[in-house]
Amino acid sequence: MLNIVLVEPEIPQNCGNIARTCAATGCRLHLIRPLGFDISEKAVRRAGLDYWNMVEVFDYESLDDFFAKNDVRKMWCLSTKAPRGYTEAAFSDGCYLFFGKETKGLPEDFLSAHYDECVRIPMRADARSLNLSNAVAITVFEALRQLDFPGLQDYGKMRD
Repeated sequence: MLNIVLVEPEIPQNCGNIARTCAATGCRLHLIRPLGFDISEKAVRRAGLDYWNMVEVFDYESLDDFFAKNDVRKMWCLSTKAPRGYTEAAFSDGCYLFFGKETKGLPEDFLSAHYDECVRIPMRADARSLNLSNAVAITVFEALRQLDFPGLQDYGKMRD
């Protein structure tokens, strides 16, 4: 199982898309405050997130709170500033994938402290960044590919 960590996410639609990716893949979702939206039961119901009950969601007041409550043995930080591509990362079961807020990414001091665990998704030089929910999906599926898609259906059935 992978752990998706969103540090101060701002856009509710991105979080909803990421939660759906977590529901489809069995990933846990960790949200680091402040959040740019409400995740109360009433707000989730009103938003029509019918898959929210399929996601293990954890809520933390800060990164310090997160690290105090979790034994993080393996992690990867996604950043446009990272020194190498995400396909160079050796993802492992239980690892934590950190993503920053939409407008600023992960804090610089956090990236510096975890330099060896920083990876990026390649893109054109004149593009600022990918949408957060797309970046999460790309990274999650690369990690799952490396792990041989544990527990996921790898076939479909077409109608005749």
